[in-house]
Amino acid sequence: MDIMLFHSVYGLRPAVHEAADRLRAAGHDVRVPDLYEGQTAETVEEGRELKDRIGKEELLRRAILAAAPYSERGLVYAGFSLGGSVAQTLALGDEKARGLLLLHGTSDIAENASVDELPVQLHVADPDAFEPHDWLTAWYLRMRQAGADVEVFRYPGAGHLFTDRELPDYDEDAAEATWRTALGFLDSL
Repeated sequence: MDIMLFHSVYGLRPAVHEAADRLRAAGHDVRVPDLYEGQTAETVEEGRELKDRIGKEELLRRAILAAAPYSERGLVYAGFSLGGSVAQTLALGDEKARGLLLLHGTSDIAENASVDELPVQLHVADPDAFEPHDWLTAWYLRMRQAGADVEVFRYPGAGHLFTDRELPDYDEDAAEATWRTALGFLDSL
């Protein structure tokens, strides 16, 4: 499976490379574009400043340019938090997308979004201040309305970016459960 994996607001940090290596070890071809062009953040606040300085439109432009050479193959778009938002935007706009794997984050859905039973899997902390229950319920219903086949996995007590071992949010049990489930999802595509 060809996977385009987007980093979180922290930038392209070791946890993203570790995730890509895990996916590669399972037989997938994974690309990890650096939307921040070498910059990383130590805190969420620094990451938001970087994201805002670059701008949403520029981040999407960089993501589209990274994915374009491979999209004909039928990519699985994946991402961590902010990267999930980017992945979702690209997947909903790519008629050849084979799947969408969201880790810790979602995004708004365009009113005219339409997909043909796109397989979508979301892994999210429960509760998650960045992905509140009301938002996730509305997101789920909009994704289903757009035609996606959605599964949501919630991890009680985990922090927002619970798969990143370098952050205080890290939860080993939730992270391992996420990767087991996500690898099964990818194998089913």
